[in-house]
Formats: sequence, C-alpha cells, structure tokens
Amino acid sequence: MAGKGEEEVYVASIDQGTTSTRFIIYDRHARPVASHQLEFKQHYPEAGWVEHDPMEIMESVKICMAETLGKAAANGLNVDAGLKAIGITNQRETTVMWSKSTGLPLYNAIVWMDVRTSSICRRLESELSGGRTHFVEACGLPISTYFSALKLLWLMENVDAVKDAVQAGDALFGTIDTWLIWNLTGGIGGKDADGKELLGQHVTDCSNASRTMLMNLKALDWDKTILQALGIPAGILPKIISNSEKIGVVASGFPLAGVSISGCLGDQHAAMLGQLCQKGEAKSTYGTGAFILLNTGEEVTQSSHGLLSTVAYKLGPDVPTNYALEGSIAIAGAAVQWLRDSLGIISSAAEIEGLAGSVQDSGGIYFVPAFNGLFAPWWRDDARGICIGITRFTNKGHIARAVLESMCFQVNDVLSSMHKDAGEAGEVKSAEGEFLLRVDGGATVNNLLMQIQADLLGSPVVRPADIETTALGAAYAAGLAAGVWTKEEIFAGLHKDNTTVFRPKLDDAHRKKRGDSWYKAVSRSFDLADLSL
Repeated sequence: MAGKGEEEVYVASIDQGTTSTRFIIYDRHARPVASHQLEFKQHYPEAGWVEHDPMEIMESVKICMAETLGKAAANGLNVDAGLKAIGITNQRETTVMWSKSTGLPLYNAIVWMDVRTSSICRRLESELSGGRTHFVEACGLPISTYFSALKLLWLMENVDAVKDAVQAGDALFGTIDTWLIWNLTGGIGGKDADGKELLGQHVTDCSNASRTMLMNLKALDWDKTILQALGIPAGILPKIISNSEKIGVVASGFPLAGVSISGCLGDQHAAMLGQLCQKGEAKSTYGTGAFILLNTGEEVTQSSHGLLSTVAYKLGPDVPTNYALEGSIAIAGAAVQWLRDSLGIISSAAEIEGLAGSVQDSGGIYFVPAFNGLFAPWWRDDARGICIGITRFTNKGHIARAVLESMCFQVNDVLSSMHKDAGEAGEVKSAEGEFLLRVDGGATVNNLLMQIQADLLGSPVVRPADIETTALGAAYAAGLAAGVWTKEEIFAGLHKDNTTVFRPKLDDAHRKKRGDSWYKAVSRSFDLADLSL
C-alpha cells in the first residue's frame, strides 16, 4: 500500500479490550511503528458479575495515546504532523449508562460476560411467544445474558440513578465505542483545537449495534418492535453509522486534538477486516474469549446450529453491508489468567506453553471452562466449569495442556456448526482444496496451542506476522475513510505475506475419539449453576 511522495503518513487505532487498552500507530504501509498497552481493574461484586469503571477506561485511553506519542517521538517520528485518522475498536456488548448533563456514568459498565441478567432472560423467554429465539429473525440473536439489551434492562430495573435519568430524559446508553467517541469528540463543554465548542457525538457503528439485540440486521437501524416489546425508549440510544466514515474530531484536553476519528468496529469485526476476510473466509480470534466469524457476503444467513447472525463490516455509508455467522466462546485466554491469578499454577501467561509441553498429552484430563455458562453452540447459562478424568497420575502439566485443548475444542464446536450452516458452497477453500482457519489475538503466539488447534480441527491454521489484527482492522477502516488507502489496496494487503501455517499431524481416528470424549465432558458441565447456593 504505497503512498505518494515522501510525506510521513500515519493512521492510529484505539483498541479498548476486556482487560487492557492499547493505542497503536501505523505507517502508510500499515506497519505498526509505536504502541502502548495498559491493563485496568476488573470488578467482581458477586459471583458471575463482571464490571468495569468507565472513567478508568477513558483514562487508560488517554494514557495510552500520550505514551505511544512519546515513544514515536523518541524514535524520531513526526506523528503529530502526519497522523491522518484514528480508528476505534472495542470489547462488544459491554454496557454503559451515563448522564447527558454531567457526563458521568450512572453505574459501572456491565461487561459482556456478566450473567446477572439470567433471571430477566428466563422471564422474557416465558413471556414472549417465540421464547429464546423470539427476536432472532429481526436481530440475529437469541435472548441471552451476553447481549447489551438485557444489561440495559437490568440497569433500568435495578439502579435508581438510571431509572431517574431515563424518566428525566437525561440518560444516554452506549456500548464502549459510544462512550469513547462521546468523550473523545467533546462530551460536555468540549472544545476543538482552536477553542470552538464541540458537542460529544452520540453514535455507534453497525457492528457494535448488531450485538445489542436491538438492531434490525437488514435495515441497520433500531428495531421499533423489539424496543416496544422490551420497553426501551429510543431516545436514549445512539445514532447508527457505518464502520468507515468521518465521525468527529478529537477534542482539546486529549492528545492529538483535531485529528479525525474516521473508523469504528467491534473487536471481532475489526479482526475480520484486519485478516482481510471476504465472502466464504473465516477467522478465529483468541483473546479473553474466542470468537469465530465466517463472512457470508451481502446476505444474512440464519443459523440452525446455535450460531449468531451478525454484521461483518460496512466500509462506508453508501456501500453494501457484509454479514457473518459468528460463534462466541466466553472463556479462552481467561482460563489461562485463571491458572495464573487464582490457582498460581503459572506466574505468567507465557509459561503455559512450556508447562503444557512438558507432557505428551493431557493424560485423559478434560477441562470445560464454563465459568459463567457456555456460549455457542450450546447456549447453556446453567453450565459451570469442570475438570474431569483426574487420577493420581495427573500433574499440573496435564491440567495446563487440558486448558489449552479446551480453547481448541470449543473453536472446533463452532466451526462444525458453521460447516453445517454455510454448507460447502459457503466456504472458500485453498488451491489444495483445504479449509483454512485464519487466527489472531494474543494467545496465538503460543505455537503449541496453534498446533493443537490444527490437530483437533484437521485443517491448516494460518497465523499472520502481525497477530494484532483487531487494531489493524480499525486502522484500515479509518485510513479508508480518510483517503490514506483504497479498498483495493487494503484487500491486496501487504501483511498477507509472512504467515506461519500449522498443519494437522493427528490421524482421523484419534481426532474423532478426542472429540467424542470432549462432548462427554461438556455434557457433564450442564445444570450445575445451583451448586453455589
């Protein structure tokens, strides 16, 4: 993706994840040149509840921007002069309510994996004629604790400050992208770089909106029937925009004031763009959870095997929308954090590869990380985590390996459903006739994990040189809207080179036996939610 002349040209990404925030600056060839990452606090007020402090998230963004600029300047880069646009990508579904008049949150952000809304889910399932799938045709999603609409209902029913603000017309709802954009573009009393007044933009993009359970997938607008059924006032909702268009400029008080925010995608959609997934191509992102998306082109594909229909990306207000089938796994890398922080079996996440590699196999151990229930394709919020097959022979190496295998088995479950839903015609094969799984996310640095994935899947696993494709996808969207790159240049992607391919080494009979044992383990995790009572 070559540019014209010698002028320094940069595009940046804010990557606001579940456990950390990052800011990355890319050059005109989409190569990262400077970055900074900061972890922030996770709040667990009750079992199954997960919250973030929205103000701490905002502060982490500000710090990451400033630190990255400092690193770039130290390397002699004139980013202030050459930065053309900023893209945003974020943890999806996590829900914030704040006051229009004060700009302050009315409650902590309720995180996507939080399960406090299970009783609201049960109530809606019994009240609505279509049960759990009542809204699927319109929004592509089942009724689940996962989605923002349920979190919003819980806030409206249980938090007095939210109830009062909604009644007074002072409440604003948003997922994390909306909260970031509103603040970055001025919030309350914001000013631009020249001192002129700015008004915070209350917007969300169509990929994040598609995860609320409130957006009509085909119309890309809030679905009035769903809002009416749930009693959610349209006035608190942000405007829905595309993934690649000029949204506003950064207000004074933030680093890079005056720079255009020109792209926004939910993290999994950004990774799909970063991996350059076009129709029939799939990617799996291994982060806190794991998320597998298959681009189904310009048609919405409804799943009959436990997957979600969602937006892939829409690269401009006037271009066609690409849709996707998605399988979401709640616990992937989070299980490694659990081994580190709660059990002390490892002292850093990187240690798990050596520990798991110290044994030939998992020694008959199967670990199902249903800490807060199971997402796709099972959708069982009554499931809880189990580790079975333990004998006196079992050591911590076997447990570590079983944790890695649990990520791969869960990805297999989703891909199996995708094959059934999309069919042979819905998937692009390599020149050798193989289905290729593109992978990204922090956990993919683990070569053993990638080899286990290829072995259990029975297909090649392809890892790009730059595994942080989420931030890259947001940069692509922003750079596209700012005219730094064309769509053709992006999809010709220089970073397609330098991939690492992991090929399966396990024979089919052994692979089938392992899969059958995994299904047996999963079935043992059901109906355990009341054990803690």
